[in-house]
Amino acid sequence: MTSASPIAALVSAAAEGDQQAWNEIVDRYTPLVVSVIYKHRLRPADAADVNQTLWLRLVEQIGRLREPEALPGWIMTTTRNECLRVLRVQQRTHLYDPLSAEEPVDAADPVDLEEELVALERRQALRDGFRELTQQCQRLLTKLMSDPPPSYQTVSEELAMPIGSIGPTRIRCLDKLRKTAAIGRFIGGSPAGGRGGVLGAASMGK
Repeated sequence: MTSASPIAALVSAAAEGDQQAWNEIVDRYTPLVVSVIYKHRLRPADAADVNQTLWLRLVEQIGRLREPEALPGWIMTTTRNECLRVLRVQQRTHLYDPLSAEEPVDAADPVDLEEELVALERRQALRDGFRELTQQCQRLLTKLMSDPPPSYQTVSEELAMPIGSIGPTRIRCLDKLRKTAAIGRFIGGSPAGGRGGVLGAASMGK
């Protein structure tokens, strides 16, 4: 990340009370929070409590973050710690009957924070880069990333494009996506070779 990191700018604005920045942080990182909670297999009520606690703690701490660019990692670690705290409380208070059909609640496998963080950043970079493309590229890539993918004949009819131009245009659009500022920041902020597959998901429709 550079000093001009969009994450740092969001954190700074939110810390100063910018509601739009807060909304964007919540929208962007709620999927990450939900993913970490899900891996710990919490009960619905506990999951809701963890989610609420995470955002309350961020409200308290956002102005004190020493490295604003590390916000995703802070969110992941705080969510994970809160999940483990809830599970420890459950284990201390839940009396397990060995004759009961109900299974005891076990802690989930440790969350691979680095893997989760890279996956989140990859998805966000693709979304941000996609918004930088022309409308033609957005429409074409959206069609080709459908599951199952449509035939070139169908794409040709729906987008009024010659069949022979679909493949070359798709390649050009992916090349433009690769060169967007969002993708450049993502690739530039990783160790060599660590995130080289960012466009693989886009080209395969994932």
